[in-house]
Amino acid sequence: MPDMLVKLYELPELAPVLNRVAGEGIAIRVAKAPEKPRVVAWMDAYFPWWTAEVEVSFSRLPISCFLAVQGGELLGFACYDSICPNFFGPTAVLESERRRGIGNALLLAALHAQRAQGFAYAIIGGVGPADYYAKTVGAMIIEGSDPGIFTGLLC
Repeated sequence: MPDMLVKLYELPELAPVLNRVAGEGIAIRVAKAPEKPRVVAWMDAYFPWWTAEVEVSFSRLPISCFLAVQGGELLGFACYDSICPNFFGPTAVLESERRRGIGNALLLAALHAQRAQGFAYAIIGGVGPADYYAKTVGAMIIEGSDPGIFTGLLC
């Protein structure tokens, strides 16, 4: 799966997206250090192939993992700077919670955080849904980037 490049200076506004999911009682927020054990256990249960990268995001200051939470339950996550600086991902939303705008809110929250770090561009690593990223944030395929940073993994 190739990587994609996103122009962070042309991102859609974040507030309207956050307000929309907040209207459904969903908070999009940065994870907190004491939540790490619970988030890691959730990852192991639902998305175990990304647990290591999520753990790395908890070692960053500020923590580079956004959570989607409703009623004390974790619905999804989005990380950045976990596999490599200036990379977005991994990210996922529980299958039962998809198509509610949660993924969009997590994506934009993380990309806006990268822009706030001073980056003009971000890389989405090992993209699955390329059409989604192109439509949502104008991401473009980086030719010759497959397998890219993921070359030679011991998985």
